[in-house]
Amino acid sequence: MNEPTTYGRSSEHQTAGMEVHTPTPLTPAPLAPVQPGVVPSVASVVLPDGRVVTGYAVEPAKPHPAAHKPAVSRTAVNIALGGVGFLAVCGGLLLLATFIAALTALIHQLVILAAVLFGGWVVVLVISAGSHGGGTTVNIRKAVIKRNHFHG
Repeated sequence: MNEPTTYGRSSEHQTAGMEVHTPTPLTPAPLAPVQPGVVPSVASVVLPDGRVVTGYAVEPAKPHPAAHKPAVSRTAVNIALGGVGFLAVCGGLLLLATFIAALTALIHQLVILAAVLFGGWVVVLVISAGSHGGGTTVNIRKAVIKRNHFHG
């Protein structure tokens, strides 16, 4: 195996074919107090009973700038988009109803046309069959049935 490599401040050694890493703790750097850039002013207030209260002035919380607020609330935008979507659906349903009515009228007209054409074809067959001179003549006589026997 290769010789153990030392990383940073840790000591390493091999024990029975196994590498052991023992970290060495770092000593913390001494902390130096940091003075604020601006020393806050001390305010004194005289109460009505004559006592004096001294302390630091507390600045009121500042609201977020108006630039970060949207001009219109998200709820209003969502409601408006829902209205636009509803109008689109209503328009689509109106067009669908109109399409179904037009399709029904077309089918109705096609049925009437088919009936007129079929009726005309039948009339042409009847007229052409009547004007046809050479046909088969069938004489129908009155048949007599006596005791389940046909006598024709």
